Amino acid sequence: MNVEKMAAMIDHTLLKADASKEAIITLAQEAKEHRFASVCVNPANVKTAYEVLKDTPEVKVCTVIGFPLGASTPEVKAFETANAIENGATEIDTVINIGALKDKLDELVERDIRVVVEAAKGKAIVKVIIEACLLTEEEKVRACELSVRAGADFVKTSTGFSTGGATVEDIALMRKTVGPDIGVKASGGVRSREDMLAMVAAGASRVGASSGVAIVKGEQSNSKY
Repeated sequence: MNVEKMAAMIDHTLLKADASKEAIITLAQEAKEHRFASVCVNPANVKTAYEVLKDTPEVKVCTVIGFPLGASTPEVKAFETANAIENGATEIDTVINIGALKDKLDELVERDIRVVVEAAKGKAIVKVIIEACLLTEEEKVRACELSVRAGADFVKTSTGFSTGGATVEDIALMRKTVGPDIGVKASGGVRSREDMLAMVAAGASRVGASSGVAIVKGEQSNSKY
């Protein structure tokens, strides 16, 4: 895989609570330079990223909803989604209600996803973060199935803020579950070109990483996310 194709699969990410405006601007400028798929930032930083990238339409502004716990109500997630889109986001990464999934409240989980999909319809794509490190295999499959049923565009492994990140095994399982037409995003702990290529080989169509620049340069990053 050439560097340009690799860069076009990376969501260049900065979700730390203490991220400064200067750091967000730098992130967006790096994404512009390397032509990453998107920058992924917290909702409060969407406007800043959008201002840097508004003349570079191929680099999207992605944000996170219900992040990192997924424990907001569906109504709050829907509002947060609409507000993020107003501020310039065109990609939405929403965290599922993990407790509801474990309680087998599938209707609630599906609604929790669907309201975000409906709020984003025609304006942004939706990726559903299942936080795979907290789930059994059966729960991972069910989370992916519910995401597809609710109309999501992608399923995504992790927030990067829980007990683990993306694994090749989880990517393979998620790809097998959703089939060829839904995106699969590996996120959390992808720090090198080798890490990324392993995820892509397992079925990932997008990779979220704070190490995007290191990955395209063929370097190893020590970043956790």
